[in-house]
Amino acid sequence: MRRRPVDFRRPVRRRISSVVWWTLCGISVLLFIVIFSKESGIESRSTSFNKLNRYCSLVEAMALIQAGNMIQAVELNDLLRTMYYTKYEKNIESLNITDEMLSPNSITRQLSDQISLAKAFVVIAKESNNLQFAWELSAQIRNSQVLLSSAATRRAPLTTRESETAIRDMALLLFQAQQLHYDSATMIMRLKAKIQVLDEQMGIVNEKSSKYGQIAAEEIPKGLYCIGIRLTTEWFGNPNLQRKKNERMQIQTKLRDNNLYHFCVFSDNILATSVVVNSTALNSKNPDMVVFHLVTDEINYIAMKAWFAMNTFRGVTVEVQKFEDFKWLNASYVPVLKQLQDSETQSYYFSGHNDDGRTPIKFRNPKYLSMLNHLRFYIPEVFPALKKVVFLDDDVVVQKDLSGLFSVDLNSNVNGAVETCMETFHRYHKYLNYSHPLIREHFDPDACGWAFGMNVFDLVEWRKRNVTEIYHYWQEKNVDRTLWKLGTLPPGLLTFYGLTEPLDPSWHVLGLGYTNVDPHLIEKGAVLHFNGNSKPWLKIGMEKYKPLWEKHVDYSHPLLQQCNFH
Repeated sequence: MRRRPVDFRRPVRRRISSVVWWTLCGISVLLFIVIFSKESGIESRSTSFNKLNRYCSLVEAMALIQAGNMIQAVELNDLLRTMYYTKYEKNIESLNITDEMLSPNSITRQLSDQISLAKAFVVIAKESNNLQFAWELSAQIRNSQVLLSSAATRRAPLTTRESETAIRDMALLLFQAQQLHYDSATMIMRLKAKIQVLDEQMGIVNEKSSKYGQIAAEEIPKGLYCIGIRLTTEWFGNPNLQRKKNERMQIQTKLRDNNLYHFCVFSDNILATSVVVNSTALNSKNPDMVVFHLVTDEINYIAMKAWFAMNTFRGVTVEVQKFEDFKWLNASYVPVLKQLQDSETQSYYFSGHNDDGRTPIKFRNPKYLSMLNHLRFYIPEVFPALKKVVFLDDDVVVQKDLSGLFSVDLNSNVNGAVETCMETFHRYHKYLNYSHPLIREHFDPDACGWAFGMNVFDLVEWRKRNVTEIYHYWQEKNVDRTLWKLGTLPPGLLTFYGLTEPLDPSWHVLGLGYTNVDPHLIEKGAVLHFNGNSKPWLKIGMEKYKPLWEKHVDYSHPLLQQCNFH
């Protein structure tokens, strides 16, 4: 027979011996069993058998591919994928974590509860300095967490057999913790005792901090003493200064002209008063219409006159007086001066030994009996020719034109002020003693408080309503300090009760001497008030707000350099 050419020969299908393939399959099965037994020794035999069948089927599929029977290989592969995903879905359905935790016989929940309790005991053990027991609890917590993690990974619930040891060991440790009195009731008592000790320590620290802060705030920096002495020396040694002062006597008519803008400051701080005048002048649209009436004490009178005689402030008119020249200011008329003559009052404010130190030091600050501090209640007497005046404290900085204040309608009220009752602690009940019947009967405890420091006073209404006599009444009622204890604001709240017109908050921004203030409020504020102990001229001043004040101080001035102002 004639043979076909080579190109037309039918390809010979080479078959590998089935013995070889079964041998390979057997070796693979053995390897699979070894690996599988290491991975999990707790699966059921049926599960292992199913995995074995799938593995053998995979080997057979490889053999079919090698043999060239692609159709059978594809069919076998599809069958394997169907079996795998069916089993995967059954595993998902077989373990529902929520159902498992809700089950009354849930081992997972029991372990979780033990772990939570053990974590609490770890903290308590560390607090009790029982580090060994804390370490044992932590180790057992890790063992239980490993079991829970293993169950979550294989998506099968924990069995009693595999978790029995962990639950028993943890239960023994928890029982031991109870024997060590790590129960809730005992721990609550211990924590309460510890909190009480910490509160007492905190109280002592706060008291010391308040005391030292108050002392620092009351002390006058050496630089201010220095500048006062040098100015006094300059005044008597330089006739030109006195001549300038005499020339300014020609402006007496401006001091009584009610068409001008009149401001008053009562202070013994030359530098702080200078900042108030300078910042007002720099921001005024018409500085030649601004008149400042300064009142100080006899000690600082010459120095204050010298400073404002040797410096000009854009044409602002400045008058300097001392309150000792006011003949009407005597003990028969002014309750504060009468109280200063009382030995008990002097002991309270200047020694503080009459109450065994129970009264906080801030309540015994002598400045609260200073006439410069209480002179604000006598403005009509100080300036009898004026009809309206803006009162400024010496710890403020002006950064807007204030002429608009003189056109504000006070609606027949005496005092125009910015209210501070955005917070509950700035209402009347914060400042006054409402256990006293006089206070309780006459004043609403939730009435809105307001601030001194930038106030518009209608002196015509003041005189008409005899406001100073109202102040005298309440000051005399408080001789024993039972109505209020601190400062001039409480008597101010009583005196101007029902006589205060609220102003726009942007006119007066407070808090730069003791707290953080919103930068947007500072930017929009017309008057910035450094109320509090942290005055900007003190070392304890708040550093981030000092530049707002310091930019109005000319540190290149020879006198300031001689007194080491930097």
